[in-house]
Order: sequence, then C-alpha cells, then structure tokens
Amino acid sequence: MRKLTDSKIVLASHNKGKLREIQVLLGPFGIECVSAGDLGLEEPEETETTFAGNARLKAHFAAKASGLPALSDDSGISVAALGGAPGVYTADWAETPNGRDFVLAMTRVWDKLETADAPHPRNAKFKCTLCLAWPDGHDEVFEGSAPGQVVWPMRGSHGFGFDPMFQPDGYDITFAEMLSEQKQPLDHRSNAFGKLVVGCLE
Repeated sequence: MRKLTDSKIVLASHNKGKLREIQVLLGPFGIECVSAGDLGLEEPEETETTFAGNARLKAHFAAKASGLPALSDDSGISVAALGGAPGVYTADWAETPNGRDFVLAMTRVWDKLETADAPHPRNAKFKCTLCLAWPDGHDEVFEGSAPGQVVWPMRGSHGFGFDPMFQPDGYDITFAEMLSEQKQPLDHRSNAFGKLVVGCLE
C-alpha cells in the first residue's frame, strides 16, 4: 500500500461540510487540504453505480487536473426498508433546479417509508468510500459505515445532508444534534478515514 508523503492534497469536492470534516481529520498529520472548488476545478459527472466507482472517478479527475494527490469521498445513506435506497444516488434525491435541497430529500425518504408502512425501527446505514489517488494513476480505496436508523421529525442544526434524520445505534439523538467532536468518532467518514490512516499515513 502506498504511503502519502505530500504535505498538500486536494479534496475532490465542492462540499464545504465535507472539507471541514476532512481538514479536522488531516490536521494532526500536518497535511494541508484544499478543495477542488478552491482550485477552480469542475466536478466530473458521477456516472458509476457504486460508491467505490464514483470515488475513484472523482479522485483521479482531481489528481490529474491539479497535479497533486487527491482524496475523494463518495457517501450516502442506505435505508433497509427501501431496498438500500437512496444509496449511491443519495445526492440525486436532493437535486432541484435551484441546487440540492436535503430537507426535500429527507422528506421524500420518510414519505416513501410511510407509504410502505415500514416497521420501526427503520434501520439505515451511512456508507462512505474514500479514494486517495495520485497524478500517476495509482489509488487506494477505503470503506466505512455507521449503522443506525432514520427518525422523524428532523432534529438538530449541526452537520449536513441527512444528519437531521439519522440516529446512530446506541444513541437517542441524531447526528445533527451532536457537536462535531461527538459525531466524528461514530460517523462513516471517520470509520473509513481510520483505515486510510493505517494504510497511507502511519
């Protein structure tokens, strides 16, 4: 497994919430992280049907465009009673003509569960795949998950995406009701990042 020796990498995302989380995770290793948006890079169309496929696509695009190692994250929420949906299409469920609306997406998920009269607890899992790619085409891929359930109504003002409706196993509050230092050890991104640390940073 290749070790990361660079002191600066690109996060292959325009998502400011993801950038904040990744910067916190990389900080202790002395690695500066800039976003693809900060560098004026476009976001490639996510045409793959798996988290790993999309993560690879985004990381290689950013690495080649920037000349720096690039870290991408493809993540989403999979709801058991919906056959794993929205899954890899999580962001698509939030798309509107005016940008992404996750309140709309969460409402859509809950409405589908209600229509299906899905039993409680309505088990769900956040999934994350990280891909670290180098400009020469090499990459390393790491997967993480966070089990829990979806709840209603939405609660909390922290976090982003589906956090206000996701209650992790063992807790009675949602990710959006947790401060970042409480959420971080539990979430799918940190789970995957821990594997990346072992593989590429230690």
